[in-house]
Amino acid sequence: MENTIIKRTQRYAVNVWRFCAKMPKTREYNAYVNQLIRCSSSVGANYRASQRAKSTADFINKLKIVEEEADETLYFLELLSEINPALTNEIQILHKEGNEILSIVVASIKTARRNQKTK
Repeated sequence: MENTIIKRTQRYAVNVWRFCAKMPKTREYNAYVNQLIRCSSSVGANYRASQRAKSTADFINKLKIVEEEADETLYFLELLSEINPALTNEIQILHKEGNEILSIVVASIKTARRNQKTK
């Protein structure tokens, strides 16, 4: 399953990048676009790092970073949707995928914590 999520988060980062590549090239857009590219790609990079965790606690900590970056990605997508309603349809697709990834990560954190307590 991890391999599937690694591929999914990588595909998500690429899809966000492609979306960002279509944005107007202004100082205002660039500020949000640059941040959106950073946090969306960080989701996959940190998830991948979680797979090399040294302990359950380390795994949970790394997944918490993934959770934060995924939520930040959703935030910037929401801002862009509000700034430019013409982008809403494309943003909804990215937002839905981001929410699904976030849900998977939160569930993984809960499972890891539950398993950690039973050891």
